Amino acid sequence: MSTQSSHDTFGLPLRGAANPSSRGEGTTPGSFANAPDVGGRLAFSSPDSPGMPQPSGKSAWDFMPPDWTLRDGRWHPPAGFVPVTQLEHARLGTVTPEMRRVAEREPHLTAEAVRDEVAAGRMIIPANRCHLARQLDPLCIGRAASTKINANMGASPVASATADELEKLEWAVRWGADTVMDLSTGGDLDACRQAIIDHATVPIGTVPIYAMIVGRRIEDLDAATILAELEHQAAQGVDYFTIHAGLLRAHLPLIRHRLIGIVSRGGSLLAKWMLTHGRENPMYELFDAICDVTRRYDVSFSLGDGLRPGGLADATDTAQLAELRTLGELTERAWRKGCQVMIEGPGHVPFDQIEFNMKLERRLCHGAPFYVLGPLVTDVFPGYDHITSAIGATAAAYHGASMLCYVTPKEHVGLPKKDDVKQGCVAYQLAAHAADVALGIPGSRDWDDALTKARAALNWNRHFELAFDGDLARAMHDEDLAVDTDFCAMCGHDWCSVRISKDIQEFASGKAPGFERQGAGPGAPLNEEQRRILEARGVLAPDEILRLSSRTRRAVAVDPGGKAVCHSDLTSAEQARRIQGERLVELRRKTLGADPA
Repeated sequence: MSTQSSHDTFGLPLRGAANPSSRGEGTTPGSFANAPDVGGRLAFSSPDSPGMPQPSGKSAWDFMPPDWTLRDGRWHPPAGFVPVTQLEHARLGTVTPEMRRVAEREPHLTAEAVRDEVAAGRMIIPANRCHLARQLDPLCIGRAASTKINANMGASPVASATADELEKLEWAVRWGADTVMDLSTGGDLDACRQAIIDHATVPIGTVPIYAMIVGRRIEDLDAATILAELEHQAAQGVDYFTIHAGLLRAHLPLIRHRLIGIVSRGGSLLAKWMLTHGRENPMYELFDAICDVTRRYDVSFSLGDGLRPGGLADATDTAQLAELRTLGELTERAWRKGCQVMIEGPGHVPFDQIEFNMKLERRLCHGAPFYVLGPLVTDVFPGYDHITSAIGATAAAYHGASMLCYVTPKEHVGLPKKDDVKQGCVAYQLAAHAADVALGIPGSRDWDDALTKARAALNWNRHFELAFDGDLARAMHDEDLAVDTDFCAMCGHDWCSVRISKDIQEFASGKAPGFERQGAGPGAPLNEEQRRILEARGVLAPDEILRLSSRTRRAVAVDPGGKAVCHSDLTSAEQARRIQGERLVELRRKTLGADPA
């Protein structure tokens, strides 16, 4: 019998990626991603498919302010220069308190590594000085760090109010949003924005052009209005601005044959302005002055993709790529001004084109962080587009995106409500985490390993404590079996492979220290959220949910010690099968609406 390992036999494509488990646990050979290159051009990266654009050989260090000088291998600012932005501090070799906080939140990075990535332009710390003075908890966006997610919210002319948006803000942060964008287009935009900033511990982004046209036609927009609104929002504490400066007048003929034209609100507004006036995009013409505003407050740029595709038929077209090239030019100009920059990206992109899009941005924009919407990989699932886009988002993050803008079930059809915000955040936390594990970011799989140990030990309480949405997991478990036993309703007692593996003495499965099961018995009563989940699912009758909420012991008999008698610790396998069978038949009848009598 051959002793050669299967890994050797099959020639696994191991390229030196870090093990995503900090303890190297389990039997997997690890990530197939490239070896980490933190401090280099790639950081954590996927292997290139044939024909993919190679990373740029330049970084922010190649686009220094013209009045800085290079002496003795170091850049020196002019006399009297006072650094303001995180980029300027990093260029001077300073580790700021914000960089130290970022390193605390990214355990695989040192504060010095954070500084160096910021200096290279491959990472940003969106932290407006005015927001920092309140309760902002700084974080970073960049490919050397864990993948971040953004949640969009905002009042519209037909729905929502400031109180509703504050509730959505709290809800989005609860479900894992790393940043939040206020995209309000209705109500009191100024008061809503200020309230969100005042309550937010996460960075807040806006699209300032929305406020610029309140009370006026887009055709009447002028330079004074643009700069005054940017100054106002910066003073309020906005941490990053979406500025659609890359959409040029020369690009407009390129969209004539698109199926759905321009889907970006900011892009469409500026296109109309250019066609009306026969002039260049004012955001492009004013870009240096805009940089002066953002630098004073250290507002990061999120250079907007006004020509992102709104359907698969328009993806990766000439218009989109022409704008991306302009965004690369603007990135260089912003860096020369000392401003932090990330780039916004598509949109609707077929799965096969995602890697190309991510790696082309990495080349044209010299590694500036990429912030993408989805992308959605099909157009025919409205109502489910949080799923459609999460599929693309995982691929985007694996191939180079640094932040993922969530999509909710209401995308394309309406204004997201509270539960839509949750569904979008959950889908995108899943996508971001899956990409981090695939890239081999150190420690990214530790959470998964812990839950695997709990699952192997049949420790239901620990299982649900570790679950991202433990309330949902517990409620769905209890919908079938109201007791924590050594099997679940999917396989039952005799067919439970996890129980069988745990019982095999030669296997390590289910025996991890600290994850031991405490024995069977009724679970804790349903909390309010778990009860709401079961009521919304509509599978159980109200009286059954009430019993689970009070967790009486009538549903499944227990012995005097509190253990369920269907558990194989206390009875024969035959008796366990009989009681379990009766219990599941009763539940199936309830599900089908049959009379249990």
